[in-house]
Amino acid sequence: MIFHHAKGRTERQIAQMLNMCKSTVHDIISRFKKEDRIDSIPQKGCPEILSEREKHLLIRKIKVDPKLSAPKLAAELHQETGKLVNPETVRKHIRKAGYNGRVARKKPYISEQNRKRRLEFAREHIKYDADWWRNVIFADESKFNIFGSDGRRHVWRKPNEELNPRNLKPTVKHGGGNIMMWGCFSSAGMGEMEFIDNTMDHMGYLRILKNHLHSSAEKLGIRNTFHFYQDNDPKHKAYNVRAWLLQKCPKVISTPAQSPDLNPIENLWQELDDRVRKKPVTSKEELKRRLREEWNGIDPAYTNKLVASMPKRLQAVIKQNGHITKY
Repeated sequence: MIFHHAKGRTERQIAQMLNMCKSTVHDIISRFKKEDRIDSIPQKGCPEILSEREKHLLIRKIKVDPKLSAPKLAAELHQETGKLVNPETVRKHIRKAGYNGRVARKKPYISEQNRKRRLEFAREHIKYDADWWRNVIFADESKFNIFGSDGRRHVWRKPNEELNPRNLKPTVKHGGGNIMMWGCFSSAGMGEMEFIDNTMDHMGYLRILKNHLHSSAEKLGIRNTFHFYQDNDPKHKAYNVRAWLLQKCPKVISTPAQSPDLNPIENLWQELDDRVRKKPVTSKEELKRRLREEWNGIDPAYTNKLVASMPKRLQAVIKQNGHITKY
């Protein structure tokens, strides 16, 4: 290469004469000119076990299925290429590509039918601005456990302190349980609320609406202009409930199924639970008292912030093509 280059031949001519890649010829001639050497500098350490093609193959696999584990990827790579790769090597190359292992967030499953309905709902209501949403009353029911969440509870503790009472999540065989509660709010603040002592059915739901919906609208200053916003729970869609709403509140907005992110009252329930859990609760009566106190203590600035998020929630659903959002 160096001889022919000195004779004035081009890199392309040299590559054709020697049946080599033009870029290889260019690199060797450039190295000779700049560093007065032909051979490459020996690499330090062990060479990488995975080629660039195999690294790209890993990234393509996790793009198709992000839930694939490193051991599973290593096994598939061994099956396809014959190379035995440590799962930690797989993790290293995936991290280099900008991916990080994280716990998958728990979000409701969205069926294809409901995805389309969510997208249609969002496109239909995205035309309304924040001022329009200030005349909407959001309502729903929620369950509050006496001893906190039904799920796992993490604690910070030292070794061998697992039975320290401070590190335990108490359970009870009798006398524990939970409380169901109905409530509503708008941008102006908190509406009425009621505890549900028996099983909630369409008759019980209708009784609550008769007792609290219009009084809440009056309390919130939107008696003659409000829209009523609820999910499509079967008892909310019962014939007698729909008939009453048609006469007493014709402006009803029902969200599609599997759409907790489209009802800001879900955030309100979490805020209420967080406030109640700041102090221990050991009985139903105490839980009811705390819930009522905290409900009445929620600032209108917070409810206004929740309602103002509606246009963003709808835009997020459209952006996600009907799939679940961060809200």
